[in-house]
Amino acid sequence: MKRLLHYSLLLMVMVTLSGCPFGPLKKRDGSQAETDPVTEQQGAQSGNELTPEEESAEKFDPAAPLDVSSLNDPNSPLSQRVLYFDLDSSQIKDEDRDIIAVHAEFLAAHPDVSVVLEGHADERGSREYNIALGEKRAKSVKQIMTLQGVAENQVQVISFGEERPVALEHNASAWNLNRRVEVLYSGY
Repeated sequence: MKRLLHYSLLLMVMVTLSGCPFGPLKKRDGSQAETDPVTEQQGAQSGNELTPEEESAEKFDPAAPLDVSSLNDPNSPLSQRVLYFDLDSSQIKDEDRDIIAVHAEFLAAHPDVSVVLEGHADERGSREYNIALGEKRAKSVKQIMTLQGVAENQVQVISFGEERPVALEHNASAWNLNRRVEVLYSGY
């Protein structure tokens, strides 16, 4: 009986995952992880290469209103989704306030879109301290967003502390990259 339950649970997970529309993997910075040679070859054969003039026309227009398609546009200000923090601080840096304002403007204009703010810390400090610091960082971003018109129910805060580093080294440059809040749009 236990074995049957185990296999049926495993089967349900596999069926669920097989229906997920996974595309090419992307790194956290938004760039594509690895190019698929078959897709690349098909694109070259179909003549989809852009001239420099066409490429510049494809760039993001800052005067245009932000819509849901802007979330996947690498030229959009909404593509900047990582905010970095100083050591033992949850203080938002001045240069990040504009990024938060753009995300807040977008969320306020699209009440059906929600976002998760993931707070992170570097490996120094106790586990409990880093979880609390990551949460404090994410809440400081949420506070700015809600002050700019984003509904409370559109923003979820979660802290991973030191548990999900992007840089695995044990030096200052790695620690700088790990002290962050990531802005993750649900479903996009």
